[in-house]
Amino acid sequence: LQLVESGGGLVQPGGSLRLTCASSESASLDYLAIGWFRQVPGKEREGVACINAEGRNTYYADSVKGRFAISRDDAKNVAYLEMNNVEPKDAALYYCAAEPGREINVRLMCSGTAPLDYWGQGTRVTVSS
Repeated sequence: LQLVESGGGLVQPGGSLRLTCASSESASLDYLAIGWFRQVPGKEREGVACINAEGRNTYYADSVKGRFAISRDDAKNVAYLEMNNVEPKDAALYYCAAEPGREINVRLMCSGTAPLDYWGQGTRVTVSS
């Protein structure tokens, strides 16, 4: 399984952006917990938002709570990260990652302490006026 992120780009502070995580060759994602992570040079990778396989449980980092929303559309084999009220500190390379299992703890997944099986190559978000 390969994950492909898209939707990154330049956004003004206060603006919105939607990132998409798709599986290569439209492989099914419905058995996977999915997470969005971001990294800037010189800093550790941060778990931004995670969603379990059923889509019922989500976790958000405090830094994005109330501004970002993670969702999934298993019929299309994609997951999204809706970014609203974007701030300069949100500029980063955003990755989606996935882990098989219907009992994945999304808080643990987003903590970054557990290895995840699948990673995309990332999509860059730049925040500038």
